[in-house]
Amino acid sequence: MVSGADWHPERLFFLISSARHFAAELREAGFEVRYLKAANTAAGLQEIKDEFSDITFLAAEQSSYRLTRSLTEFGVEFVENDFFLTPRTLFKSWADSQKSYLMENFYRKQRVRLNVLMEGDGPIGGQWNYDKDNRLPPPKNYTWPKYLEHQRDAIDLVVAAELKMSPTTIWATTRKGALAQLNYFIEHHFEKFGPYEDAMALDSWSLHHSVLSPYINNGLLHPSEVIDAACASFYKGKIPIESAEGFVRQIIGWREYINGMYWFLGEDYRENNQLSANRELLPLFTDPTKTSMNCMKSIVGDIKERSWVHHIPRLMLLSNLALITGTNPQQFLDWMRREFIDAADWVMVPNVIGMGVHADGGQMMSKPYAAGGAYISRMSNYCRGCIYNPKLRVGDDACPFTTLYWDFLDRHKETFIKNHRMGQQVNGLKRLSDLDELKHRAQEVLSGLEKGEI
Repeated sequence: MVSGADWHPERLFFLISSARHFAAELREAGFEVRYLKAANTAAGLQEIKDEFSDITFLAAEQSSYRLTRSLTEFGVEFVENDFFLTPRTLFKSWADSQKSYLMENFYRKQRVRLNVLMEGDGPIGGQWNYDKDNRLPPPKNYTWPKYLEHQRDAIDLVVAAELKMSPTTIWATTRKGALAQLNYFIEHHFEKFGPYEDAMALDSWSLHHSVLSPYINNGLLHPSEVIDAACASFYKGKIPIESAEGFVRQIIGWREYINGMYWFLGEDYRENNQLSANRELLPLFTDPTKTSMNCMKSIVGDIKERSWVHHIPRLMLLSNLALITGTNPQQFLDWMRREFIDAADWVMVPNVIGMGVHADGGQMMSKPYAAGGAYISRMSNYCRGCIYNPKLRVGDDACPFTTLYWDFLDRHKETFIKNHRMGQQVNGLKRLSDLDELKHRAQEVLSGLEKGEI
């Protein structure tokens, strides 16, 4: 299990400073606040209980099984967590009625239930989903709008000094700053969000993404006000339906679905390893100098600097590499939990175990999200100037993603040939005249990655 001491410094700074700002705001509003530092939550509660023996503890539903169990054992009473729009009981009733847990089915129910982007009984524009319109690569000769910077105040500086780190100016730590970030996204990025939401670019770490997930996850923003702001902008005629629908789906669809699945699938779900992936976490995940791949060097460098990259690098680079190299799912999960500013157990467990590395055998997703260098080349500009060629699968300059994609399919062909969505890919192995050479090259690549030399 990940401990706080191992977390990315920017993540620790954001969470601690946000909490202290919130405490200060409550005091200014006239509340009495006791802010304690303790080894863990239970230790802090025990300190309070020692002082006030007859106290009753009340808390919102926790975001992990571990904290829920720990606080329950301590006698804490829970109220429904309002950080989400779908109560856990409502999600369970939906999941219990499904033969398979398709997010799209859940999302459409959400649109109707919450009356978001609806026109009578149907979706505005006549379509529920505009995914096919939102898959453009990064445009050439394009200037991405700048992002807000958040200046550091006295509380921020005290927290940074305690953590012995220098925070960036990327993340707000106050409600006011989070609202400013929301408004800036709506005004400067929302219009172009949809078309480029799946793109990856060397010249922009965030493209047109909202960068709001940390604030929604820690309570500085509520998902309902984010949706309200997005819909208000759309109804003013400023935003194309492709961008509005794509953004709404992330908030009321994917975010709610992932939280619901975390609690529905149970505590043991995180231990899944259906593909028997047991490789140790590769050095490049913790040190971007341990690879010559432009894409991975850039993405891991971004994480080191900002504790964040958007969902496509997480899925199609980081998780994809962990998947096709056979990296142990729990080691990769723990790394993701440590590094990302918006990480929480409910977010990372289903996203990694179910979607990212297909460790659950298809319980959540009907196919693994494995891809070769061709996808990365099409959706990014990382391959430009890289020493590896995404079109090649064998040879010293073959892209490791391309080599390992085919090797992954070969290693698991007996499993995936039974999957109706994977049959075409697996049958593609029969057309490879150089399969033996590819398998040999794959072993070289895997050895090189383990040594930090690829």
